[in-house]
Amino acid sequence: MLHALCIGPIFANDGLMCMTLSTVPYALADEPFILMDITGILEDAGFRTYEASSGDAAIVMLPEYAHTITLLFSDVDMPGDTNGFALARHVAENYPWIEIVIGSGRVSPETGDLPEKATFLSKPFNAQMIHGHLRETLPDGKLPQPLKNAA
Repeated sequence: MLHALCIGPIFANDGLMCMTLSTVPYALADEPFILMDITGILEDAGFRTYEASSGDAAIVMLPEYAHTITLLFSDVDMPGDTNGFALARHVAENYPWIEIVIGSGRVSPETGDLPEKATFLSKPFNAQMIHGHLRETLPDGKLPQPLKNAA
């Protein structure tokens, strides 16, 4: 299973897991729809998802789930004290096997914002852009089969 941590949702399939984080401030009414879109995009790619409500919540969850997570997908702007950049640095330092993708439509990373292994994706993005970015940046062993087959 591949697993991804999404702040907001987390995805898993074929032994790998992805954590994704919610990408929009919770005050915005359409945030759940954006989160569902990202979750659907990652699930279509072959990941299973889990959810964390913030960067802070993700840090609390990681010790329990990190051994199964292969991808973190997060927005820069997160509720709480831990933004996407800080979360990316925390994950890179403590869980070096987890691949990291950070996205934003408001800011671009400056030197030192992201760890070396992290990649950045500018919003707005769609399924094709996310899938292409993952195919270009993730090692082959961390790509779910549906994403490999779509190439």
